[in-house]
Amino acid sequence: MAAVDVVVSNLVTLWRIPAVRRNFPRMFLVISVVGSILKELQFVPQTYFSSRRNFLNVYFVKVSWGWTLLLLTPFVLLSNTAFSRNAVFLGKRLLSVAVATAVWYACTTTFFYIEGVTGSCFQTDSMDVKTDRFASIAECKHAGFYWHGFDISGHSFILTYSALLIMEETASMASLKTASMSALPRVVLNLLYVALNLIVILWVWMFICTSVYFHDVSHKVVGTAAGLGAWYLTYRLWYLKPLSPGLPPQHQLREQKQLRLRSSIDPLHSQ
Repeated sequence: MAAVDVVVSNLVTLWRIPAVRRNFPRMFLVISVVGSILKELQFVPQTYFSSRRNFLNVYFVKVSWGWTLLLLTPFVLLSNTAFSRNAVFLGKRLLSVAVATAVWYACTTTFFYIEGVTGSCFQTDSMDVKTDRFASIAECKHAGFYWHGFDISGHSFILTYSALLIMEETASMASLKTASMSALPRVVLNLLYVALNLIVILWVWMFICTSVYFHDVSHKVVGTAAGLGAWYLTYRLWYLKPLSPGLPPQHQLREQKQLRLRSSIDPLHSQ
């Protein structure tokens, strides 16, 4: 597993660069705007990824939240166990995943509601013949017609939010390089970390594809802004407060051990 250790070390080094973490969220908004402009100007040729039926879209993006939870939940549990086995502490850290799921559900449900109340049913995709026989998206599409409303890009939202969530929750990996862990948990943690980074790369790529091939400009920008806003309100505002799941621990375990050792040798040091 030496190769995996090297990959993990390189990834940790990359994410510890301040400019990378600072500009990663901004990148999504830039891609959304630039990609939308390229789409409107028709500068990007049609490719395999311009089809909604491409493999990555069907089997990954359509269930992107499931993939994120599948990999992130065990990582959060295993990584935070290395810091503390306290049930309250672990519960708070897992609560961050539950909060993220609630945010995902609330936003996607709201997007669907907005599309419904702002839209109408049309007999053709060109919106030249409107029909008032169907009042809901489900009824309209079931009849083989087309619903047109303000369709906030769920892909832009979830890909942005998922990538930023992973960035935040895996930040503790830099501290875990010095943690004392048995072989099996260490291997599992490293594999989960690499898999999460691969998922982030996939999410960014599919976000680019969404930006240059699908949705109107406003739909994508609003979806991206919602993802950025959900991340900012939690990890940059709420999680800094005492009554919150809190941020992932990022202090060095080695320094903790040295402090405890000094305190045991010199009781006055801890007073």
